[in-house]
Amino acid sequence: MLNQLTTSFVARLRAQDQAAWYDLWETFGPVLRAQLTKWGKGRIGVETVRDLSQETLAALSDSIDRYDPGRGARFSTWLLAIAKHVLGDELDRRGAQKRGGSKRAAVLDESWMIASTAAGADAEYEAAMFRAKVEAAIRLVEKEADFTDFSIYRMRILDGQSGKEVADALGISEPTVSRRLAKVRESLRKRLEDVIATYSFTDDELSEAERNGLQLNPTKADDVLFDEAVGEIYQRQVALRKRDDELRTAAGFAKPAAVSAGARGSKPRVS
Repeated sequence: MLNQLTTSFVARLRAQDQAAWYDLWETFGPVLRAQLTKWGKGRIGVETVRDLSQETLAALSDSIDRYDPGRGARFSTWLLAIAKHVLGDELDRRGAQKRGGSKRAAVLDESWMIASTAAGADAEYEAAMFRAKVEAAIRLVEKEADFTDFSIYRMRILDGQSGKEVADALGISEPTVSRRLAKVRESLRKRLEDVIATYSFTDDELSEAERNGLQLNPTKADDVLFDEAVGEIYQRQVALRKRDDELRTAAGFAKPAAVSAGARGSKPRVS
């Protein structure tokens, strides 16, 4: 059985809830585009990568009710296998056009449901998927937290400033910095649990946080390691998004700001 947070989110996707679709796109779009670009090896352009990443997310919800948790596929493996399918279908279609014929879209092979590395889910991809979840949790906390509290967290943890630098910049004491930092850290741990549960199909995925240095049920000694891990993950996500934005800008795309109907088929489309 999928957990309640996952099934609730999937229900929103199947109902074409635009906010849910945007959340999925915002969270995993850069990871998918990076993977499709890597696989494409120069054979597909930025616009095609964008379209295929959207088709991947559309196909995800179309096949959710056929997912069998007993077969062991991770959420990340599922997403990767669908991306590989849509890319292969696109390359086959192009090959058929060059030969003067046509190529019918292939049926998604659901052998990807079985836990394996056949879909090419290497450590780099799995790490990127986890970082995307952490970034999504950070965004949620930023929306919910007191502005000053999150500003302190951003300066101290995400930007790597010292407690004294933050205190001097805001005109407060270092103990106040630590106290307000702790509030945001506690909120982030809770949101991490929620986000990881939403995008997890297996027990292995649910335990990803601890394996990546993010103790969700910590002792006081774990706080420093937690902050260091979050800061490193955030900076790597900043670098990923910068590369993604540079490619999109070079191709003439604006940063996505809305979801509209009109992708290939009837799924919402990010523009």
